[in-house]
Amino acid sequence: MAQRIRVQNFTVSQDGYATGEDQTLERPFGHADPGELMAWRFDTASFPGRTEPGGSRGLDDYFERDFANGIGAEIMGRNKFGPQRGPWSDHEWVGWWGDTPPFHTPVFVLTHHHRPSITLADTTFHFLDATPADAAEQALAAANGLDVRVGGGPSTVRSFVDAGLIDELHVVVAPITLGGGVRLWESADEFDDRFHHENIPSPSGVTHHILWRKESSPEQEQVTS
Repeated sequence: MAQRIRVQNFTVSQDGYATGEDQTLERPFGHADPGELMAWRFDTASFPGRTEPGGSRGLDDYFERDFANGIGAEIMGRNKFGPQRGPWSDHEWVGWWGDTPPFHTPVFVLTHHHRPSITLADTTFHFLDATPADAAEQALAAANGLDVRVGGGPSTVRSFVDAGLIDELHVVVAPITLGGGVRLWESADEFDDRFHHENIPSPSGVTHHILWRKESSPEQEQVTS
């Protein structure tokens, strides 16, 4: 099977925001409460950060279990790595992900400011000043035949969608309203000109939106050829 570029478990509010306003070191999601936005993941039996036994099974847990399957590299925007803006002023600080990041693959961080690569446990972060197409090409090469996940934030996901580079999206709409922040979309049918689209309500209250490419774009053919 050909390599794919995917978005997985990407969660937005009912009004389309994936993160809130006023991001800080202490509040990676700004004014949004990740405990509310991401509750569907945190409550599953398979969530890797779970510290107590139990947790939900079923549809939400299926998507959480599938999160790492077949992924060989990750792409993220700088704002998902950390809250610094402009030139890197603190190379000692190595991101929100701790000493053992959850990716276990090469990670390509999009930024306009150079920084040397960082290795933490089995994850190496590479910092790229690159277009989505160039970043996708490098990530696909590093993925050793596996798929590439575009992990966020919303502006990064949207830039890859707009460049015609995404093969599959799994977007989860949580039953909360944020009223501001950074949006992925204004409406869940916004990408329907480019993707087939099915949605599946979950007993937890979220709705899982599954989108897959209608046809290959010239940009995708160029990257994957």
